[in-house]
Amino acid sequence: MDPFNALADPIRRDLLRTLASGPARVVDLAARHPISRPAVSKHLRVLTEAGLVTVEDRGRERHYALACPGLAPVRALLDELVGRRPPIPEKAFDALDLEVRRTVHDRRTGTGADAAPGTASSQEESA
Repeated sequence: MDPFNALADPIRRDLLRTLASGPARVVDLAARHPISRPAVSKHLRVLTEAGLVTVEDRGRERHYALACPGLAPVRALLDELVGRRPPIPEKAFDALDLEVRRTVHDRRTGTGADAAPGTASSQEESA
């Protein structure tokens, strides 16, 4: 099964969040959700088929754990999407630096668009 299909369900995503903190039994996982234990088991089966979860039998109990390698396709897609962002050009930072310096200067001298009435800026406009 495709990991993206498995991640489409909010209960399965929550099960993965829980398993990220360590292995758990079905009964413990089911106690955290308003659905039946068999329903949780079905969700865990889907996650196992998708390679996102591993299961280990310990006596009569089954313990589930997060399988980090199963998340590789998801991580690869996210890395690809983030990598496609265009970098901020250096000239944008130069323009930002110039504007910050201009604003600081205007505030110190009392000039500029946000100057109070009666300051140098308002006097220049009335002249």
